[in-house]
Amino acid sequence: MAYQLIIGNKNYSSWSLRAWLLLRHCGVEFEEQRLAFFSPEFKSIVPSYSPSGKVPVLVDGDIRVWDSMSISEYIAEKHPELTLWPQDIAARAMARSICAEMHAGFMGLRNNMPLNCRGDLPGKGRTQDTKHDIARIIAIWEDCRKRYADAGPFLFGHFTIADATYTPVVLRFRTYEVELPAQSQAYADHIQALPAMQEWVAAARSEPETILQFEPYA
Repeated sequence: MAYQLIIGNKNYSSWSLRAWLLLRHCGVEFEEQRLAFFSPEFKSIVPSYSPSGKVPVLVDGDIRVWDSMSISEYIAEKHPELTLWPQDIAARAMARSICAEMHAGFMGLRNNMPLNCRGDLPGKGRTQDTKHDIARIIAIWEDCRKRYADAGPFLFGHFTIADATYTPVVLRFRTYEVELPAQSQAYADHIQALPAMQEWVAAARSEPETILQFEPYA
């Protein structure tokens, strides 16, 4: 039986994007259930699967996995053939560290540059906190590409959970037109060119809902 993945609006849900893209890019079969934020369906269905009341949620038979990092780890364990963490212990430690850093931080970026796949908002949200977060993310990307560029085009050469974790940032930088150094721009361009990413963005742009809570510059 295929997994079931419950997600929110593709235009706004960065957490949903991480889990969805990991599965789609890696060719893991799943059934998608998209529930619009604040809809009656979201309020009635999501809590029955997730004790947090949030998305994404992965359903595997009787097992429920909520939170994008937990889903990523679960898929890595269920599908070791995908090598979703670097095999080298030092690279794996670094990958886990930058994923944890993203999962727990970068609130300036989150608050002032929310995910909006339909948006075209150059220069918006450039607070000091946001600029600090942008600089830190660029430093992470530049360091990874310097270390692992010879192994492939992703942060650690091949696609890992780290790439899925930073995928929403790629879209944010496009929406808000953040200028990047050459190596980081090449990485961002590669991520945007992934068929799974293009599928997500196309679906996001066709969604009917506009949620003003997530549109601070509307």
